[in-house]
Amino acid sequence: MNLFAKLRLRAEQGKPLRVGLIGAGKFGSMYLSQVPRTPGIHLVGIADLQPERARQSLRQVGWPDDRFSARTLDDAANSGATAIIEDSQALIASPHVEIIIDATGSPSAGIAHVLACCRHGKHVVMVNVEADALAGPLLKRRADEAGIVYSLAYGDQPALICEMVDWARAAGFEIIAAGKGTKYLPAYHASTPETVWQHYGLSSEDARRGGMNAQMFNSFLDGTKSAIEMAAVANATGLHAPSGLAFPAVGVDDLARVLKPKEEGGVLSRRGQVEVISSLETDGSPVFRDLRWGVYVTFAGGGEYVERCFREYGLVTDPSGRYSSMYKPFHLIGLELGISVASIGLRGEATGAPVCWQGDVVATAKRDLAEGETLDGEGGFTVYGKLLPAAESLALGGLPLGLAHGVKLKRALKAGATVGWDDVDFDAAAPTVRFRREMESVFANAGAASKIA
Repeated sequence: MNLFAKLRLRAEQGKPLRVGLIGAGKFGSMYLSQVPRTPGIHLVGIADLQPERARQSLRQVGWPDDRFSARTLDDAANSGATAIIEDSQALIASPHVEIIIDATGSPSAGIAHVLACCRHGKHVVMVNVEADALAGPLLKRRADEAGIVYSLAYGDQPALICEMVDWARAAGFEIIAAGKGTKYLPAYHASTPETVWQHYGLSSEDARRGGMNAQMFNSFLDGTKSAIEMAAVANATGLHAPSGLAFPAVGVDDLARVLKPKEEGGVLSRRGQVEVISSLETDGSPVFRDLRWGVYVTFAGGGEYVERCFREYGLVTDPSGRYSSMYKPFHLIGLELGISVASIGLRGEATGAPVCWQGDVVATAKRDLAEGETLDGEGGFTVYGKLLPAAESLALGGLPLGLAHGVKLKRALKAGATVGWDDVDFDAAAPTVRFRREMESVFANAGAASKIA
């Protein structure tokens, strides 16, 4: 509770945390908007494949041009300004940077960046939850071996869920369920970049004028992003991953009543699992007091005395009084990312990180797919991501969603079928493929849910 005081002290001492950002898209831009208002932070450099886009992002969030006028990272270190470069590896290697933020969204880039951080001794904040879902457990193990901090990004829902889980456990409660809200209907699994805007109530022209990426927004709608984020939460907390998310329609007043085990009148397949709830009823009408933008935990009191305290202090419980919940109705994405930077730089603590391999995201056919078709990955026309227990994914030989892009099918698949490694032609020598296969081998030999350390 004293991060701000510690940051201010760093500023007074002239020893700011030295940060490098890779990727100046939406998430990165939101963080950039907060940097000038945060003491004790020097953003030494931004690496982006489109440097002019990074400059435009900085101007858009209110930075004056002289604040990002440094020509090189050396100049930035000496002047206190920020340099904009293309080479992310050079940013990671710079002696002037101690914390790297990966905000690229590319699984292959994210894995390469974390391994470079391991080589150069740089802590890393993984906004790139796609890379974390693909190979986070092994990345965390490599980071531990290198003596660096690997952290999920505060402000994104997985880290906020991890924080709530930690709060409940540290207070002595048993976690029954944890997760987030989203807009969901079963038909959304078949949504494509051509149909996505109708579900958001936008026209294609409105989306184009707003600079909105159809495939990215479709990944939020078709269930893929929910699966990715719940895999990250399961791996960072040890909570169980179900075989497919159920997306029950639940408002905040009914969390404890619904998100408990089936044998007690709830919807969960077991105690202690992740789950995503929908802000829409099955008929498409809005859920009363929905949690579309927020996160939650449900927990058990564990005894008569605690359950009486629940009543005495006004907690909303299920009818039995044994279960209650806590929720946060929003998340501020990149606007909150500074919490991760400060936690890592000042305390050496991650704001969530894998502790085991519990959940995986496998590619699942959106429609009947023909032999020879090329998969187009997250949010595309061919597949969506489905959450599975890691052990089930390994047993099925499931193709991870993060590698289901640009690969051809060797056989036809029916809608809803799991895509397997054996169903596609893939480059076994590609670095991302090799790293993922290594993770499968390491954790299969040790048991898929085995702890990182």
